[in-house]
Amino acid sequence: MRGIVFHGERELELATFPDPTPGPGELVIEVMASGMCGSDLHRYRGPKATARSEIGGHEPAGVVAAVGSGADPAWIGQAVMVHHYFGCGRCDQCRMGWTQLCREGTAAMGNTAHGSHADLVKVPESTVLPMPPGLSYLGAAAIGCGTGTAWGALERLSLTGSDTIAIFGQGPVGLAATQLASAMGARVIALDISPSRLARSHDFGAWATVNPAEVDSVDLAVRELTMGRGVSKSLETSGASSAANDALHVLDLWGSACWVGVGSTIQFDLTEHLYKQITAMTSWTMSIASMARCADFVVERDIDVDAVFTERWKLTDYAAAYELFDQQTSGKGVFIN
Repeated sequence: MRGIVFHGERELELATFPDPTPGPGELVIEVMASGMCGSDLHRYRGPKATARSEIGGHEPAGVVAAVGSGADPAWIGQAVMVHHYFGCGRCDQCRMGWTQLCREGTAAMGNTAHGSHADLVKVPESTVLPMPPGLSYLGAAAIGCGTGTAWGALERLSLTGSDTIAIFGQGPVGLAATQLASAMGARVIALDISPSRLARSHDFGAWATVNPAEVDSVDLAVRELTMGRGVSKSLETSGASSAANDALHVLDLWGSACWVGVGSTIQFDLTEHLYKQITAMTSWTMSIASMARCADFVVERDIDVDAVFTERWKLTDYAAAYELFDQQTSGKGVFIN
């Protein structure tokens, strides 16, 4: 089979590997779609000295092609999606479906385990979920990380239709959050320094937009939209420190802020926020159960999550695909078979 390997410093190749054989409790999946995630760029851009030999990609959807001993043979031929963290399966976190928080350590698809930018991928049966009828392979791939990460954060925030939420960053995760939050009935204020991304956020349901590069104060701009109060919820997805700090400042009394963007630094005066009774939290992707809830919600509300993908590629287009993705001027790409 073929698989994309990152060698670091923007070098990668489509390498040949033996077809995987499922061990006890494992499934082999024929990959039909594998989304490109912003975190893949860390391996793409990273130093050669720390490059790994594992196949990249961690947003798969496909069809079960083979099962190992102890796995249910009824999986054969089923369309599935995959939770891309593999834990011990025994600790309290694994039993709750939070395998990325495994007490014994976790393996991450596309990083410390072979990923889905390939023809085939081998995964533990416990990480596999059937695709609900009506969900496409592209939709399932999106939910596998980017859209699922947005959903997990909105669940952490306990978002409802009575909320106004400021979503910082309108890249793939932020745009997915805008789409899902709007479908939940919330009013979304989308923030990004890219005019094209802000324009796209309107198509995904944003109620209002703010370009931080075009206003003197993000806090004041948001409060002008909310009768001076601020928002009940905020979500930071970009990883920019300025946005991470603004996510706190735009909150109304009793507001809640959540951060999913990696790489930012937050500095604040506790006294400023102490008297506002705020709640601050982080969110790391989603649990297996949350992933299933997201998929069901998308199908029930007929949400076009496929639209988050702006480019569709074949594995043989790997070089052009990552050259474009590296520029971060477009949306989200996906490899399809």
